[in-house]
Amino acid sequence: MSELVSTRIRNTAGKLGLPHLAETINEYTRRADEGKMGYLDFLDLVLSEELAVRDDRRFRQGLRLSRLPHHKTLDEYEFSFQPDLDPRKVKDLATLSFVEGKANAALLGPPGVGKTHIAVALAVGACRAGYSIYFTSLDDMVRNLKAAEAAGRLTNKLGTYLRPGVLVVDEVGYQPLERAEANLVFQVISKRYEKGSIILTSNKTSSKAHMFRRTRARCCRNLTGSRWRVKAAASPSESAQRGF
Repeated sequence: MSELVSTRIRNTAGKLGLPHLAETINEYTRRADEGKMGYLDFLDLVLSEELAVRDDRRFRQGLRLSRLPHHKTLDEYEFSFQPDLDPRKVKDLATLSFVEGKANAALLGPPGVGKTHIAVALAVGACRAGYSIYFTSLDDMVRNLKAAEAAGRLTNKLGTYLRPGVLVVDEVGYQPLERAEANLVFQVISKRYEKGSIILTSNKTSSKAHMFRRTRARCCRNLTGSRWRVKAAASPSESAQRGF
């Protein structure tokens, strides 16, 4: 390939927003020459590589904006420390079928059993799969919503919790909510219904975390360290009638 053509491709790639192609065109042509690639094979190589680079860039950007406390994966979770926890149940959640169905998942159990680790790992997996994600503790979410409401910016702040495809709400039930606070939280739950997924962690029983459950919820997993159980979910309207 002549230097003139290489320069023209680099310039065109830059204008098309393909900086990786602009930087690696010589590498691509070298691989094509060595592999004696046909035109279509070469085009397939370039497009596949560019897509992989773009997906990785999107993934990293998604993690940066997610406010996740860490980026641990399920491979780093020590199932051996929870011998009564069936890894298959966690791996079932990791298929993200509940996210695809815009349903919720609740990880319930006492402190120290790895609820947040699993919730974060599921969120990381969802981000890798192309879903937008956001992490918050329930306390932080309530504090932010109350401040926004007082400043007349509640609608704008609600968007922070409504836009992500997957919202992780950590530490549900650690502090009791006043009625006004519960109403703010319920606005998030009800507006996300069938529009996005929530992954919550709580040290309470499912009956104490029921505001986050609904009929389309995938499951509630109870990480007690001694057992897991799957429980049906209640609809948002039913939850609202019961309170938080």
